[in-house]
Amino acid sequence: MKAEVKLDDLPLQDGEGRKPSAAPARRERAAHAGRRSLLFRLASLFRSKGTFAHGIHPAYHKETGSLPIRRLPFASHLVVPLAQHIGKPALCCVNVGQEVSRGEVIATADGRISLPVHAPATGVVEAIGLMPAASGKMEECITLRVYQADGQEVRVRKPRDVDAMNRQELLAAIQHTGLCGLGGATFPAHVKLDVPAEMGIDTLVVNGAECEPFLTCDHRIMVERTQDLMRGIRYAMRASGAPRAIIGIEDNKPDAIAAIAAALPDDGSISVQALETKYPQGAEDTLIYALLGREIPAGQRPAAVGALVNNVMTLAYLGRLLPAGEGLVERVLTVAGPAVESPGNYIVPIGTPLRFLLEQVGATSSAKEIILGGPMMGMTVSSLDVPVTKGTSGVLAFAAAATAGEAPRVYPCIGCGECVKVCPRFLNPAQLGLLSGKREYVEMAAQFNLDRCFECGCCSYVCPSHIPLVQQFRVAKAYNRKNPVT
Repeated sequence: MKAEVKLDDLPLQDGEGRKPSAAPARRERAAHAGRRSLLFRLASLFRSKGTFAHGIHPAYHKETGSLPIRRLPFASHLVVPLAQHIGKPALCCVNVGQEVSRGEVIATADGRISLPVHAPATGVVEAIGLMPAASGKMEECITLRVYQADGQEVRVRKPRDVDAMNRQELLAAIQHTGLCGLGGATFPAHVKLDVPAEMGIDTLVVNGAECEPFLTCDHRIMVERTQDLMRGIRYAMRASGAPRAIIGIEDNKPDAIAAIAAALPDDGSISVQALETKYPQGAEDTLIYALLGREIPAGQRPAAVGALVNNVMTLAYLGRLLPAGEGLVERVLTVAGPAVESPGNYIVPIGTPLRFLLEQVGATSSAKEIILGGPMMGMTVSSLDVPVTKGTSGVLAFAAAATAGEAPRVYPCIGCGECVKVCPRFLNPAQLGLLSGKREYVEMAAQFNLDRCFECGCCSYVCPSHIPLVQQFRVAKAYNRKNPVT
């Protein structure tokens, strides 16, 4: 019988007769076991994918998801709106001709539901006044003439010891960053995280679905800034009182799922779950149902079922800005579409005019239609002088050829029911559309739950009669807001 030969009994190859240490072998075995454990966990995530009923599968065009984040140069002038968030606009605290440094506060928060605005570049205040906004209105803005010789380092910062803060100090510090929902909702982050204890939040739901076609900035943030995201999640859990967090990511982003799975804490307080790739997976209601199996009652918010939803971009910037003591002066966004020569995900200073941004990616000469956000829920803009704001998650440029059939003839509803089959809120868009045609806006809300519609666009997408249902619903909601029933 052969004697068993142990690793420690083997001599070194250099002939010195010393035995090698077993520590490297043990470390290698431990690393191998860790890799196997991670692979098993990833396999289990993809076997049990969360989802919701209805929805659609549009062409996703996620080609930019494989491209690393790049930084753009400063435009010569930046136009910084004072109202980039839900709530009261910020109050300007600078004067024309005043020099400002990057990161300096140029507008202060006007109360609790408001946010400060920070200078996105070092330069001089050239004008303060009304400028065109994406909504089509004129809004109060601060125009900066940028010092082109200056770098992109944030000049004004005040590092914080976040671990030493109590909850109220933490919420105040979050407000000072100027951070709002970067997924497009733009609700002030500190207000959203300030959940009353009696609400009983048990889960922070982290939205990494990014279900809109073309948009991939959240994807790249999860891959490239994983530690910022994990840090931001922990800060949000402390601020909201949620004992656990779960990150939902569509299964068309396996590299993002793998990156986050490898960074999860050992205590199990933060987990990740793969979701079926389906639109609108990233809506609050559908995401909570897919991850937790809970349905939000009509007219209620996620807190009613013990959940709080935050976007991965918002939390990654929270983890980045809060300890550094910096304000939000730039953001990552996707620039894509058929008319873009160099699509990708770019770090863009707040206030960058769309004209300059599109010139940098080679899109202005052929672009006919520009959309801020995604093609399903974004809005078209009529002026290239509109600036990038905190809520701009993407800029899509479509050429003339791509929009040649953009206005098909609208036919009467044929009662096919396709819109009913795809509505994630289980509404009857066909009936709502018929009532809208008769201007029965009050009945739409009172009898057919118009307010439950979050305008995802699924009904318009599948309608064979090309009825602009979402646009009709927006008109109805606007009318009801201006003419409330007493």
